[in-house]
Amino acid sequence: MTRHATTPIPGQKPGTSGLRKKTPVFSAPGYLENFVQATFDALGGVTGKTLVLGGDGRYFGDTATQIILKMAAANGAARVIVGQGAWLSTPAASHLIRLRGADGGLILSASHNPGGPEEDFGVKYNMGNGGPAPEAVTEAIYARTQVIDFYLKLEAPDVDLGALGDQHLGDMVVEVVDPVADYADLMETLFDFPALKAMFAGGFRMRMDSMNAITGPYAVEILEKRLGAAPGTVVHATPLPDFGGMHPDPNPTWAHELMAEMMGANAPDFGAASDGDGDRNMILGAGCYVSPSDSLAVLAANAHLAPGYAGGLKGVARSMPTSAAVDRVAAAMGIEAHETPTGWKFFGNLLDAGRCTICGEESFGTGSDHVREKDGLWAVLLWLNILAATGKSVAELLADHWATYGRNYYSRHDYDALPVDQANALMGDLRARLGDLPGAEVNGMTIRAADDFAYHDPIDASVSKSQGLRIIFADDSRIVLRLSGTGTEGATLRVYLERYVAGPEGLAEDPQQALAPMIAAVEALAGVAARTGRSGPDVIT
Repeated sequence: MTRHATTPIPGQKPGTSGLRKKTPVFSAPGYLENFVQATFDALGGVTGKTLVLGGDGRYFGDTATQIILKMAAANGAARVIVGQGAWLSTPAASHLIRLRGADGGLILSASHNPGGPEEDFGVKYNMGNGGPAPEAVTEAIYARTQVIDFYLKLEAPDVDLGALGDQHLGDMVVEVVDPVADYADLMETLFDFPALKAMFAGGFRMRMDSMNAITGPYAVEILEKRLGAAPGTVVHATPLPDFGGMHPDPNPTWAHELMAEMMGANAPDFGAASDGDGDRNMILGAGCYVSPSDSLAVLAANAHLAPGYAGGLKGVARSMPTSAAVDRVAAAMGIEAHETPTGWKFFGNLLDAGRCTICGEESFGTGSDHVREKDGLWAVLLWLNILAATGKSVAELLADHWATYGRNYYSRHDYDALPVDQANALMGDLRARLGDLPGAEVNGMTIRAADDFAYHDPIDASVSKSQGLRIIFADDSRIVLRLSGTGTEGATLRVYLERYVAGPEGLAEDPQQALAPMIAAVEALAGVAARTGRSGPDVIT
């Protein structure tokens, strides 16, 4: 063990999903070491503890894994369970923490952000429940980074991460495991695999785009090997350090190859994509795109068709910017519906307390109480289970859902890499005017309420303030503005637009046309285009 003197490095403040920076920042001498040691210190040390470690295969991940292993050994950890090749999807890591009773784990990923020598890298700590560290822990980590003066690291050869089984690093056991097997086994307990096999055997066609990211091996094992989908169903199936130059964000802008295939002639029956670390999903039918908010609502309404959820749901939860479509499902079922800030860690208390079963965020994330992370392949398999059980197409399921519950037209407009000062000024100016907005008319619509969302956790009574600016109109239409915490360059302004139509008429409009009054209202209220000089959003979902 070697004790290395160090000094604090500014800016090591974890966001909603850990610490994310450009790869050259993370790979600079001492940067990763400072953050990892601060994490260990903030947890009260890791002596005698068992940790899980792995990531999405992005550039610098294998090097970072070796550094973390040597630091864990020097800090007295008893065992680290690491995915073969340093691979673990985020939901698989969460499951492994829970399955093995580990004390926690480190996940090496920047999720849906690009990877490569000049792109993004990230590290986050997950707790013993398998979920992301809560704010109290991330604040303690940040506080430690500001005063850290040493880190511990074992001087030893690298571990062979390609060899399954136990190895020793000093007194610590490094257990290299198959990154896919335990997760795939879990999926078999939740879904009707025989029915899915029969559906594929009957000619059902699917395309899964893993975007050269971590879900490739998982999707091939489950869809092609265990369920019998045709070879080649999974495309871009090999994880690459730079994701093959792809931006591994499963939305219509970045998964354009899949979009073109699903909207083209002779489209498969079902399409799906996942992101860098496997926790997000995009769902499509032939000629049909499913918004994440609608996907969450449809899954909640039909989850009972899958064996793992046959007993019904305890409740549902959504992030505040996510549309209220799932709330209408919950009301019809007579179960709780919770509204939380953005960030999966806020769902953890509700899941652990048995207050909800299915959770979702508008940023293409859905999951359930089987793990404590959102889970892209889980969502894909639940959709497939529903299709098999009903015999309906994706388009038919959506049409039936809207006929039953009405339609929450919804879209998110992203303005990426804005100058931070400019984005903060825009938000600050609008925040200062919130109190004056109720009763005002904008573009022919009356504002009923306006606030800066604050969340009061019903389990631990903690309060999270300043979680997004909400402007709510008399007809329950909404505009939400918030700055994203997942980027590494400049600021990303996200504008969320929602309008409810009860039906039976008006359920089949183009979402952007249906939301045109809201889009005009945003410009009138916040002046996004005028203040940023942007002609429009960089990404529309």
